[in-house]
Amino acid sequence: MTCAACVGRVERKLGRLDGVTASVNLATERARITHPLSVSVADLIATVEAAGFTARLPEPAVPTEPARQATAEPHAPAEHPQPSATGAAPERRPTDPADGEPFPVAGGAGGSRGDDGARAEWHRLLVTALLSLPVLALSMVPGWQFRNWQWFCFMLAAPVAVWGAAPFHLRALRGLRHGTATMDTLVSLGVAASFSWSTYALFLGGAGAPGMTMPFSLLPTAGDGSAHLYLEAAVGVPLFVLAGRRMEARARYGTGAALRSLAELAAKEVSVRGPDGTERRIPIGGLRVGDRFLVRPGERVATDGTVLTGNSALDLSLISGESHPVEVGPGSEVTGGAVNSGGLLEVRADAVGAETQLARITRLVEDAQTGKTQVQRLADAVAAVFVPAVLTIAVSVLGFWLGAGADPQAGVTAAVAVLVVACPCALGLATPTALLAATGRGAQLGILVSGPRALERLRRIDTVVLDKTGTLTSGRMAVSDLTVRDHGRDADDVLRLAGTVEQGSEHPVARAITAYARDRAPSRPLAPAAAVRDFTATPGFGVRGTIDGQTVTVVRPPDDLAGLPEPLPDAVRAAESAGRTSVLVTVGGTPEAVIAIGDALRPDGYRAVDHLRRLGLRPVLATGDRATTARTVARQLAITEVHAQASPQDKAALVTTLKEQGGRVAVVGDGVNDAAALALADLGIAMGSGTDAAIGAADVTLVREDLQAIADAVRLARRTLGTIRINLLWAFGYNLVTVPLAAVGLLNPMLAAAAMSASSLLVVGNSLRLRAWQPPAATHAGRRRANSPRHNVTWESA
Repeated sequence: MTCAACVGRVERKLGRLDGVTASVNLATERARITHPLSVSVADLIATVEAAGFTARLPEPAVPTEPARQATAEPHAPAEHPQPSATGAAPERRPTDPADGEPFPVAGGAGGSRGDDGARAEWHRLLVTALLSLPVLALSMVPGWQFRNWQWFCFMLAAPVAVWGAAPFHLRALRGLRHGTATMDTLVSLGVAASFSWSTYALFLGGAGAPGMTMPFSLLPTAGDGSAHLYLEAAVGVPLFVLAGRRMEARARYGTGAALRSLAELAAKEVSVRGPDGTERRIPIGGLRVGDRFLVRPGERVATDGTVLTGNSALDLSLISGESHPVEVGPGSEVTGGAVNSGGLLEVRADAVGAETQLARITRLVEDAQTGKTQVQRLADAVAAVFVPAVLTIAVSVLGFWLGAGADPQAGVTAAVAVLVVACPCALGLATPTALLAATGRGAQLGILVSGPRALERLRRIDTVVLDKTGTLTSGRMAVSDLTVRDHGRDADDVLRLAGTVEQGSEHPVARAITAYARDRAPSRPLAPAAAVRDFTATPGFGVRGTIDGQTVTVVRPPDDLAGLPEPLPDAVRAAESAGRTSVLVTVGGTPEAVIAIGDALRPDGYRAVDHLRRLGLRPVLATGDRATTARTVARQLAITEVHAQASPQDKAALVTTLKEQGGRVAVVGDGVNDAAALALADLGIAMGSGTDAAIGAADVTLVREDLQAIADAVRLARRTLGTIRINLLWAFGYNLVTVPLAAVGLLNPMLAAAAMSASSLLVVGNSLRLRAWQPPAATHAGRRRANSPRHNVTWESA
């Protein structure tokens, strides 16, 4: 594909199939297609080929588990790249409930050509340049025009106009055969018209006379009695367009560098240790869940897993944007692609192939790079009628000049200039190149945006609802105190029952209680989770289950503490005053104990909230914790609006209320209890350490364990949308200015070709600036406030 008109043609052809919708990306040369099972992949490829293009399924960009087969679902998406695209193994996933668009499947970016195709294009450009430069020099410098110079230029120009411009001619003919016109049609007609007029002038118009000289002017001239040739336009147009497209392709390839670097993080081989202790190297595709593998110093972790033996520090900078190495040891979770900076590790594989965090990150980045913003859809609609409109203008200009009695060569000059200067390429590249660069840069910074629509919403939000546990706090909770009622059950027995029932919950509080129960009384192991009957987890409230015929609940304490036996009310109040979370354990309906759990406030929390306010955003705290604990946290972060003891339904209702008040609401959370609010909000932001339910409901995922990534994401979105607006302003403005100039005879065709190529390069170059974007450093005022005594509060740490 070469311009936005190609995009429109492929989308229209695919859209005519029953139940099929398609989104085609010019920059990546990829199509994301949603289709019913009645339309096969072969049908889709055949339709693309009927439009004059070729298509194939993507190739794996990240290792996938060979044994797993993709399952098709009704209206399942399949991504089919145009020539030269590479990507992940095709699989089918349901439609995104937020956007109503399918998730992208394939990987890779930049639309880079194959080695053979790139080499052939380079050879064509080189030969064209060698033949064209003498023609341009002789045509532009009258003093160098020797006797019969025009015939020498004609012999050099002929192969350029025929062979050098052959790709444009062939694609123009293919489009004509399918009843469509593209940018190649304009270039082909411009070259053909220039060369045909020059041939006529040489053989029939007197320009072939020996000793003929031709003046050169930046502005076209006509009617001066000189026989004009347009050989410089016939060679200059293909030369400049070929050179421009090669530079454009290299620039577009650069916009996808971040995604390619993610793909390169995947290990190719891994050292697996067998049950007998023997070690062997196998391809990464042969690794299975549960296998034990070794990671030596300097090697990359092959896949997501848990450290069994060894201690080391892992470099996660290329995956999550974490600038400091992360210490790991037995029991630590590790991420595939991380670099081992220290000792030897033995790791158990917990996920392989498409289920790894690296694969999920790659898919999220691909998704963002495949979609389109609303303004790009408008640009594509304009591009769909752009080329026919330009052809109409060119014919009208030629007819006007001839009808006005002007010299025919003046009319030809104006018409050729109109054909050559018009550029729909810039319209088609304005958005996708910016998205390629921005989403790749976001991935490097640990910010994953699910698509262009999420990026647009991220720029417009004005209210941010923040969860407490796992969002404003680290989520690494630990039991700080256990208080049992007077004359009640033994503390270890209560803890064993609470730990057993909490095994079925994913909440950080549950994990803390379970870990504490195992460590405190190792001689009294917990019953297996399967021994708990009638288990129920109520998000935001607690858990309930039956063990050995006794109903055990671990829930949030009631508002009225008067009904609790001594000294449980005092334990609840003490936990709240210290900013800790407390839960009440009941056995058989009798309150038996209060467990206090401490969590560490993220050290960057105050600064992150301060940055949100500086961006004009309104921070709101919504948590399931009791009011005293919530107010303590809010006071340290200078958040004035607090909603405590909020159930998942309460959080969803809060989001609805804020939206009804005119707010554009983003929700930041990490747990199952946040999933409903995340899905209901204008924009959902999930912490990367959160649950799959939260991440699945979110539009943005923060892989970096840094709360300031929220403000960075907003800034990146605003910068990206600003870049897209500038690109589109240039793309539209360029054509609005240059086409009329060409029509009135104020633009030389050769300069028109150079301007047309430059327009696309300027758009891509402007997008490339996003690759170097850096989040602004904290202000001095922000640093002073972050270090103020009010902020330096001791919290219980895991």
